[in-house]
Amino acid sequence: MICPRCTSNQSDDIKFCTSCGANLQAVREALAAPDGKKIDWGNTWVAEMFMSGQAHELRKLEMERRLGITPEVKRYNEIKAGVIVSSVGVGVSVFLHFIMHAIALQEPQDAALLNSIWIAGLIPFMVGVALIINGTVVSKKIVQAIEREQQKNTSLEEGPAARGLRAPDTSEFVPTNFSVTDQTTRHLESSQRKMK
Repeated sequence: MICPRCTSNQSDDIKFCTSCGANLQAVREALAAPDGKKIDWGNTWVAEMFMSGQAHELRKLEMERRLGITPEVKRYNEIKAGVIVSSVGVGVSVFLHFIMHAIALQEPQDAALLNSIWIAGLIPFMVGVALIINGTVVSKKIVQAIEREQQKNTSLEEGPAARGLRAPDTSEFVPTNFSVTDQTTRHLESSQRKMK
């Protein structure tokens, strides 16, 4: 038998590898009696490679749902990424401005070109601003549309709401149509009058 850990050749009657100490008996048992599980090729990265675009998107959405990544969380992450990228853009612009200004002092013939290189930092700044705007405006509308769709689906599944019941998080007073003790005090008052 060949040891799977160190690939040394071992005899079939020993339990442990003489070179690395691997448990060869466990390897023999695993090879002799597999669990009977077959490989589900539909659940591997190979199958994911051949998935259609729609199936890949559905799988991605399911994974996000399992991880608890809601559209609102995605929106906040997009805004956060926009703030980070725009901050990096400002930092790069400031850095390039000072570095190129120092180099331009030593190379006066290229000063005009070197002093304008800081503008390259505006590219990540503008990308960050675009992410922030997208996260605050466009993604907010997408989140609201998804929430409306989910509310519509849950209201269809639950059926009509019970009459007189309100949401549990409301402080609204709900008037009742009748009471268990309604009209009973009148009977008690009339029976007390009869006894007097």
